[in-house]
Order: sequence, then structure tokens, then C-alpha cells
Amino acid sequence: MSALFILIGISIAVAGCFLAAFLWSVNNGQFDDDYTPSIRMLFDDDIKTSTSKPEQLTQNK
Repeated sequence: MSALFILIGISIAVAGCFLAAFLWSVNNGQFDDDYTPSIRMLFDDDIKTSTSKPEQLTQNK
């Protein structure tokens, strides 16, 4: 029976640690942006830029 009390005490301590970690993450802004991750897959990863300089374009004409 005493083992049951020890296990209950340990489970309350672990639950308290999880609660503290959750409150810390909320206060540090971990859950602020909930819209962007859902649409991130719609954006292109690579930004396509022109490799030629404007001076080269006018000289070739």
C-alpha cells in the first residue's frame, strides 16, 4: 500500500513538471503563430533570382 502512495506522489510531481514546461512555453511565445505552419507547404522554397546584372543587359543590345 505504501508503494501506491509513492507512485501517486511521483505522478503528481511529473504532472507538475509538464505543467511548468507548458506554462513556460506559452509565456515564451511558442504557440503564437498557428496560421503560418498550415500554409507553409504552399510556398516555394527556392527564390528565383536573375543571375545577370543590369549593365550586362544593356551592353548586349
